[in-house]
Amino acid sequence: MELTELYPLLFHPNLHPVVWGGGRLKPWKNLPADDEPIGESWEVSVVPSASSVIANGKWEGTPLNRLIEAYPEAILGESVARQYGNQLPLLVKFIDADKDLSIQVHPDDDMAQREHGKWGKSEMWYVIDARPGAYLYAGFKERITPYEYKRRVEDGSITDVLARHEVKAGDVFYLPAGRVHAICGGILLAEVQQSSDVTYRIFDYNRPGMDGHPRELHTELAAKALDYTVESEYRTLYTPRENGASLVVDTPFFTVRINEVDAPMHRDLIKYDSFIISMCMQGSCRIRLRESGKEINLKAGHTCLIPAAVADYDIIPDSSTGFCRILDAFIDRKDRSLLRSFTRFLHLTRK
Repeated sequence: MELTELYPLLFHPNLHPVVWGGGRLKPWKNLPADDEPIGESWEVSVVPSASSVIANGKWEGTPLNRLIEAYPEAILGESVARQYGNQLPLLVKFIDADKDLSIQVHPDDDMAQREHGKWGKSEMWYVIDARPGAYLYAGFKERITPYEYKRRVEDGSITDVLARHEVKAGDVFYLPAGRVHAICGGILLAEVQQSSDVTYRIFDYNRPGMDGHPRELHTELAAKALDYTVESEYRTLYTPRENGASLVVDTPFFTVRINEVDAPMHRDLIKYDSFIISMCMQGSCRIRLRESGKEINLKAGHTCLIPAAVADYDIIPDSSTGFCRILDAFIDRKDRSLLRSFTRFLHLTRK
């Protein structure tokens, strides 16, 4: 395939109704509003049950996972394709929590492979908007024992020992696998995570799900996954830069930067040999490839994937908004120990 055939990929809506969902995502994405409680918009996904479908250009109508199967190195990057067995390792979402999500935890790679044959799930949150007084849970505020954990789940007091954080727009939380957490009502956020659908619900307030029946809990599996370590600070601190890329989180699983742009900005990310996922959270812009001149319009509430082979581009804010805020997620392969870990993981899955 010629590099001139590549372009930034946009995607059709991939919306998920849930019992705690709200009504902000459809209007934000310029879709007709209704009463359906949409909690998640899976912006870029290759999860088999809900793969993203391309909405623009030559490959319009093609599921993303099929395009990656056809051109893994051009889309993912040669090194990323090799490291992750030609699979997109990230799943990104917009989440609208009108009500509290369940108290939950995710397993690490070893446990997820052992129990489910899947990757683990570390993730990060970037708060886009929050009602006054809105909060979320991340981590324990005091050390407890596995016995106390089970007792508190049974009597409904588990939230009493969780660290509660009031939030505002721009707040960031990194949630490594094993950290207890929950998004609570009134928060709109962007989520970047490992490409995994494994979640262990610990407590769900004894409420019914969309089908009218109580949602499944995973108390025993969660007990094995939980990290009871108490941290002094759970919020991720970073320094925003005007017309620049601010490093927000740099983890073994993904790197995230925030671009706050009110003038054209050049982004040459070819050196990472990785796809770039760009989530527009405010304003609108054009993303124009340097090599071919191909471009797309990217509006708030929408996301594109820039193939690794052409990740040299300009972000040009629209004159109508004059400003845009974009979250970039990609893979930085500087951690060679992780490469060995995933090579072992892929070997096990293929036995």
